Amino acid sequence: MDIAALKAELDGEVPLEENPRILQQKSRDFYWYSPVLKRQLDAVAADLVATPRSVDELHAALGSAWRNDVPVTVRGAGTGNYGQAMPLAGGLVIDVSALDRVIEIGEGRVVAEPGAILAKIDEATRASGQELRLSPSTYHTASIGGFVAGGSGGVGSIRWGGLRDAGNIIRLRLAALDGSIPSVVDLTGDDIAKASHAYGTTGVITEVEMPLAPAYAWVDLLATFPTLEGAVRYGETLAAADGLLLKNVAVVDASVAGYFKRHAPYLPAGEAVAIVVAAPFAVDDVARLAARAGGTVTLRSDQLDEATRARLPAAFELSWNHTTLRALRVDPAITYLQVLYPQPDICGKVLRIAEIFGDEAPTHLEFVRFDGAVGCFGLPLIRYTTEARLDEIVAIHEDNGCPIFNPHRYTLEEGGMKETDAVQLAFKRRADPKGLLNPGKMIAWDNPDFDYGKPYLFPTLAR
Repeated sequence: MDIAALKAELDGEVPLEENPRILQQKSRDFYWYSPVLKRQLDAVAADLVATPRSVDELHAALGSAWRNDVPVTVRGAGTGNYGQAMPLAGGLVIDVSALDRVIEIGEGRVVAEPGAILAKIDEATRASGQELRLSPSTYHTASIGGFVAGGSGGVGSIRWGGLRDAGNIIRLRLAALDGSIPSVVDLTGDDIAKASHAYGTTGVITEVEMPLAPAYAWVDLLATFPTLEGAVRYGETLAAADGLLLKNVAVVDASVAGYFKRHAPYLPAGEAVAIVVAAPFAVDDVARLAARAGGTVTLRSDQLDEATRARLPAAFELSWNHTTLRALRVDPAITYLQVLYPQPDICGKVLRIAEIFGDEAPTHLEFVRFDGAVGCFGLPLIRYTTEARLDEIVAIHEDNGCPIFNPHRYTLEEGGMKETDAVQLAFKRRADPKGLLNPGKMIAWDNPDFDYGKPYLFPTLAR
């Protein structure tokens, strides 16, 4: 790669940064959630950062990267956890945070640039009584482009499923890295899968069109249970209740609840907790079902005074990977896994895993919907000791019928289904023929015959 030539071409046309501290900062995401990735990726850094202020400037940066054979890694807000936006081969990081316009708001839809922050999009759409369907727990800091490129679901998945479910993304506009003048491609329908959750390996997202749902003044509710089983069965009941309008349902065991410091007055010691976000008209039924299941409602945000509500984090910030973040603030040795507890008998699988590991892997569950059926993801906290033991914990989950989506791997395949996505690979061959987009993240591009029974290590990191 010829960084000097790229810099000479873009200097004065696109804002550039080569201060070593900025290069390091812009080459990082929340990879440090994983002690494995912390070891593997700590030395990763870009050679140059570009911050385009318009799509034309973004295209100029891509054209120069093509001419000078410079690897390109696109960065949003850097809130991912798996090294998705870390430049394994160095080269150019393109920071799209300045491309943050909400372009258009219509009935049931919004169009935005990739750097638009999710909370800012909702601020704009709520004037019309609408909001985004889905968001990560990093809602206040995550960008829409980063969410689409690296996320899979989150808050809202109890109602709407995952990002890759039909209808949850309307359209993506991409800039390909296929020449001095990048091709522009609009993806709709099934073609959206070519770029969603692809870590930016198949094209650079320049515009996102997402569906909207009616906005509500959502109510947070905490219900505590004497046993983990009671809380899990309550979570399943809520997830299956088609008449309830819910935004999130999480369950944690008593040891995880101990990390919710500002909510401590509402969390009796030794009790498991269900964390629910419900529409105002549904919250009475949510509370009634908790009592029927043997639980006690200890908090309803609609019954708190304004000053108390302002002091407490929103319930969605106790869920998904914010749960892990709160634990890490207390104990930096903690990490986590991502588990699927499949039907049938979700509760039985959860309790079996909890019995096997005890306090080595405290339980944290997120209930979702898959094509109308109840599903359950686990994000258990792991009291980390060694990489070998972490691999054993993964194997034990899978031996008990609970697949792991491994957050201690930085590649698409290892963090997902451990197989090649033929659609994404074929599209990358067309949109990125030199393989310059986010090198090292798609194993199928580097080594189509890779044996997924062992960890993959990108050659730059191996050296």
